[in-house]
Amino acid sequence: MATVLVVEDAPSQLELINSFLRDSGHTVIKAYDAKDGMSKAINHQPDAIITDVVMPEISGFEFCRQLKKNPATQKVPIIICSSKNQPIDRIWGMRQGANVYLTKPFTKQQLLNAVKSLVE
Repeated sequence: MATVLVVEDAPSQLELINSFLRDSGHTVIKAYDAKDGMSKAINHQPDAIITDVVMPEISGFEFCRQLKKNPATQKVPIIICSSKNQPIDRIWGMRQGANVYLTKPFTKQQLLNAVKSLVE
């Protein structure tokens, strides 16, 4: 199973994603903002990263750009989970380096399928 870094500023959403992943045997590393997420991505080298878009200070889009620019993290696949659900948001997210764009609310199966598509 995979080690997944989850970057989400809403505690309830973070715990929901955490429980979905852990129940399926994945290891979860939690970060509450992009700055913490970048540090943990470099230090822990996760198999995948799940990030929100709307976060304080650094958006998920900017976080994706930072991950893709850093040699230590540029190959780590990224899943964006966001309430931003317009087609332009999805296009922009993919252009910033995301591999998968999930819109909230999503099901446990949708999340697990996204992770599976990237790490197995």
